[in-house]
Amino acid sequence: MPAPLESSDTVRPVIAGQATPEGTSRFAERSSAAEGHFRQTADGLTLSSIGLGTYLGPETSAADAGYESAVREGLASAVNVFDSAINYRGQKSERAVGRALAAAFAGGTAARDEVFVSTKGGYLPHDADDPRPGQRYARETFLDAGLAPADEIAQGCHCIAPGYLRDQIARSRENLGLETIDLYYLHNVETQLSAVDRAEFLTRLRRAVEALEDEASRGAIASWGLATWDGLRVPPEHPEHLSLEEVRRIAEEVAGAGHRFRGVQLPVNLAMAQAVAFRSQSVAGRRLPALAAARALGLAAFGSASILQGRLAEDLPPEIQDAFPGLETDAQRALQFSRSSPGGTCALVGASSAEHAREDFAVARVPPAGPDSVMGLFR
Repeated sequence: MPAPLESSDTVRPVIAGQATPEGTSRFAERSSAAEGHFRQTADGLTLSSIGLGTYLGPETSAADAGYESAVREGLASAVNVFDSAINYRGQKSERAVGRALAAAFAGGTAARDEVFVSTKGGYLPHDADDPRPGQRYARETFLDAGLAPADEIAQGCHCIAPGYLRDQIARSRENLGLETIDLYYLHNVETQLSAVDRAEFLTRLRRAVEALEDEASRGAIASWGLATWDGLRVPPEHPEHLSLEEVRRIAEEVAGAGHRFRGVQLPVNLAMAQAVAFRSQSVAGRRLPALAAARALGLAAFGSASILQGRLAEDLPPEIQDAFPGLETDAQRALQFSRSSPGGTCALVGASSAEHAREDFAVARVPPAGPDSVMGLFR
């Protein structure tokens, strides 16, 4: 059995550096994209309003090749945001992104400081390249090794214990081949609320934040955030509600004004528009939709499931076509809604082939829609 990774110090990734204001600005300046396609974060990074997601697909070499081609298409189409998670496709999505970026850097297509890479940890992953069955791999690698304490695992699959997060960051850095991950998310952290009361959840969250801030100080990650499904979109009285203001307060208590809480990820699409229109968050005594709250708190906001795993790629009603002209397909119109939503930084879209990537990333050649086009749909 391979020895478990105990901390980020045990890994020696091959590619140093991280996304920088100078590098991401350089990428934008040489890209042929429409005005408004690139947005700046509070840290001065210039990020594309469309990014590649890597969730779907079988655990095969063919799917790997598809994602690697999608990364190449993205870099050629004014896309410099690439998102993954250690549990996506049994760690193979991270590895495919890492191989594609390494080839691009070696070939001069892009430089490390021009590209923004995010990934996630929290779920117990298996390893599709390990011969052991998934449950045995997870038990032997994480539970038996003491990295994931049994009493801190929610729903039999989720853990944010500090030692476990350090291990996951180390594995993701190795999978990606990167010295520094630009944004590391706690993945669907609201899952913990199914197992413990809110007071215990906040204790676990604080310990997780302490570990993330320490990993940032080591240079293993540049920043951290929350990648959620329901937590940021549901109202405060919902048992899975997450308060951005409360998380920021914890970050400030742990690390002061120099904390590295910098981003959130949540669904933003035509069928799941709560982040745009539902006032689920409280900021300074005001109720705001999640995207607006993120902007008020200086957080970059990344929309996931932009075309809802392909279900918004056809048969959209005529009013959607009218709201988003200049586009050829319903998939592009759905993506235009997501990347144009007020308060959003980047809309992530899964594309596991060069063909789909070209269709999706062609939206970068069209300016984002104005806020009236998006909000008018709700009126």
